Amino acid sequence: MAQDLLLQEMQQRIEQVEGSLTRLLNHLPGMAYRCRVTPSFDYILEFISKGCEAMLHMTPNAILEARTNIIEQMMPPEDLIAVRKILHDSLTARTPYEMFYRITPPGTQKEKWIWDQGEGVYDENGGYAVIEGIMMDVTEQKNKERSLWEENRQLLSSIKNSYGLGDIVGKSEAMQQCYRLMLRAGKSDINVVLYGETGVGKDLAARTIHALSGVKGRFVPVNCAAIPEQLMESEFFGHVKGAFSGALTNHSGYLAAANGGTLFLDEIGELPLKLQGKLLRAIESKSYTPVGSSEVRQSSFRLISATNRNLQELVREREMRPDFYYRIHVLAVYLPPLRERRGDLPLLVDAYAQARGIDTPLPPGVLLAMEQYPWPGNVRELQNALDRYWAFGEMGLEFSPLAEVFARFSREGEPLTQAETPADWEQFPLNLARDEMEKQRIRAMLAQCGWKKGKTAESLGVTMRTLQRKIKRYAISR
Repeated sequence: MAQDLLLQEMQQRIEQVEGSLTRLLNHLPGMAYRCRVTPSFDYILEFISKGCEAMLHMTPNAILEARTNIIEQMMPPEDLIAVRKILHDSLTARTPYEMFYRITPPGTQKEKWIWDQGEGVYDENGGYAVIEGIMMDVTEQKNKERSLWEENRQLLSSIKNSYGLGDIVGKSEAMQQCYRLMLRAGKSDINVVLYGETGVGKDLAARTIHALSGVKGRFVPVNCAAIPEQLMESEFFGHVKGAFSGALTNHSGYLAAANGGTLFLDEIGELPLKLQGKLLRAIESKSYTPVGSSEVRQSSFRLISATNRNLQELVREREMRPDFYYRIHVLAVYLPPLRERRGDLPLLVDAYAQARGIDTPLPPGVLLAMEQYPWPGNVRELQNALDRYWAFGEMGLEFSPLAEVFARFSREGEPLTQAETPADWEQFPLNLARDEMEKQRIRAMLAQCGWKKGKTAESLGVTMRTLQRKIKRYAISR
């Protein structure tokens, strides 16, 4: 009698636990299930939670009364084969399974995507007993993935069959690699560093990534090299009235302006160490404090940086904080100089001519000479040279060793011959030739501008700080 009472009590406890577990499973999102596994690897449903009503448009009783795995009957044949193989392999290897497949519930024509995860439960002899798992309707997420995949496919296809990405012009292989990285950057909010020489279009690339991201906030460009060091903190974080001498009104700053958008830091290698630390904290915490204030303000922005310097070298030389470098340097995009994508020159010329409303084609001889010029100033120099040619009939590349050849092309449009290429130029190694050309150009522009460095920097399209660094590097003196 005592044994019967004990068995009865245990049975009641088991029923209570099963009831609690069933109630819990019925309140879970999705649908929990248990299937008995037959020796021939058929799966017979023994339990299914109430989530089946929303997912399968059937009640648990109706499904269990079928005495079969009715879910398999809702799958397309190719998915059923894949699902059976995954289940068989998982049970054989005694590992959990995870799979995605499609179903079409009875009475509907609407296909659903299902995420299914579970594992086998084995008997005391190690044989197959049941599988237990949970299913979720992930149709909305799958549709979004397919939409993004199709959008990316169309973008990549349009890049290959068109002249560029957004407002960027070029279809060379070097630019194709840039576009692929920029598309990746546009679909995420990771921090990006754009590497490239002066004039390659880093600002345009940053604007394109911002446009691809689809964020609603502003694109806020900042030239770090143009801000006096003593004003940098105020320009970035803002200040309150009376914070310092001359602070007559409140000033919001770049971080406030970029909230919800993109902050583009050009010439980021020029940021002083002190500001790097404060900017790092703002990036990590998404908060900052204006100068002269104790109020903490919020700003969530996407950071894109640009530089023509080697940031790793700046870290080694202790001109950049390592933690700041690793925070901003998540994805690097290298924008090639014009000399590395000469095949894009005709496209760039046509695009700029169209933008200027000019329909007069360049003579073939001029185009040929342009393809052999190294373009140290890149696209910016190309546009300046085209403006000069359309205005005065000459390219104005007087600082090039090919200047005389250009002059003759501009006058006569004759083809270039090998004999007319300066012989001594060919004997320079590539890096020395580039340095020597840059040195000569800076010296000539300084002389032309009366050795006024501000005017020289503006004429060369560089910052004063960059010009001073290069003058020191090349030991240029008056």
